[in-house]
Amino acid sequence: MPTPYTKPHMAVPDQIALLRGRGLEITDVDRAEAALTRIGYYRLSEYWRPMRETELVEAGKAPVVRETFGADARFADVVDLYVFDKRLRMLILDAIERVEIAARVWCAHTLGARDPYIHRDWRALDPEFVGKDHAAWLARIDAAASRSREDFVANFLKEYAPPLPLWVSIECWDFGMLSYFVSGLSTPDKTAMAAHYGVPRREQLVSWMRAINHVRNICAHHARLWNRVLVDRPKPPREAEEPLLDHLALYQQAHNRLYAVAAPLQFLLRTVHPGSSWSARLKDHFQTFPGSPHLKLAATGFPRDWEALPLWN
Repeated sequence: MPTPYTKPHMAVPDQIALLRGRGLEITDVDRAEAALTRIGYYRLSEYWRPMRETELVEAGKAPVVRETFGADARFADVVDLYVFDKRLRMLILDAIERVEIAARVWCAHTLGARDPYIHRDWRALDPEFVGKDHAAWLARIDAAASRSREDFVANFLKEYAPPLPLWVSIECWDFGMLSYFVSGLSTPDKTAMAAHYGVPRREQLVSWMRAINHVRNICAHHARLWNRVLVDRPKPPREAEEPLLDHLALYQQAHNRLYAVAAPLQFLLRTVHPGSSWSARLKDHFQTFPGSPHLKLAATGFPRDWEALPLWN
């Protein structure tokens, strides 16, 4: 049975003493105190975890992570990694924003032109989605519209009775609602949307949208991203299915890491915003990765020499 938590609260100077006692090099105490006060011990602990010593206790099982730090473990590198990850999240969110807005516009224009209330018409949607989730999803989007303080919603409701047509309603949705709607489209509509963005298969587009939403939520909650193992993973492409993604089909290590979403984002941006500098900015940012022997850029899932791949150029 788990034991009750009885450890006392620890002041920042005591946290520094504890970390030093475990072998973490702290040369600038003022900077360490400022970081621990501003960011917090447990948030930073996710960034110094790779610097801790490990021990293989039992063959075939994951090594046990010790409280002590390895040689050359530096608090300065912990802070630098935190800043690197923060800026990485901002870059990923920038790409997600462009893809999300483009998907909203495609749905509003393409599907709304056929029927302003197509999102409410069970006959126009995937039967599995209708039978399982459609009613609950409609309740969520209607609740989002009722909570909205956007002028365009208020102005619409001054003149017209609800519900909102697709092109108004969709601007109240979060990415989760949008990705769920894409998964609930009819087979022809999913196929048409995938083709519009050059995605080889409709199932792949659906999985990309779901995985992008997962990463968006990680970023929105300011959680660690750089070495995150993704719970919601996009479907990997098939070999020789799309030349720009062939390397992803072959590089199995990337399928549950950030690269599994970063590559689809870049692929979609080539259609959504062909003139975007996002790829160049991401390359520049990766040059700022901290130079600690304990930290591996490969934990992002980005393959060696990814910058030279056709997808990124």
